[in-house]
Amino acid sequence: MREIIARYKKTFVVILVLVAVSPVFGVILADILDYHEPLDIVAELLDLDEITEEINWTPFLDYSVPGLSPEAGYIVSGLVGAFLVFFLGYLVVRLRK
Repeated sequence: MREIIARYKKTFVVILVLVAVSPVFGVILADILDYHEPLDIVAELLDLDEITEEINWTPFLDYSVPGLSPEAGYIVSGLVGAFLVFFLGYLVVRLRK
């Protein structure tokens, strides 16, 4: 595991930087520009019911974490997602050997 971290150190740094700046685009600028997801807009126009909370199984609904600010929630969600992708990739490589 240590050899993988040493080998991909620059990649991990880039991922951490991208996760750190993600709230700028996902929260701050979205609020400033009053951005709404296109599918949400269409659903509103079609007068469809909002059932996201009824069918959603994730603790990170809309990249938020209960008890944290939206910006911190974006960062935590990004770190968890990046870790899961890394971990699943690591498992696949280990299982193939």
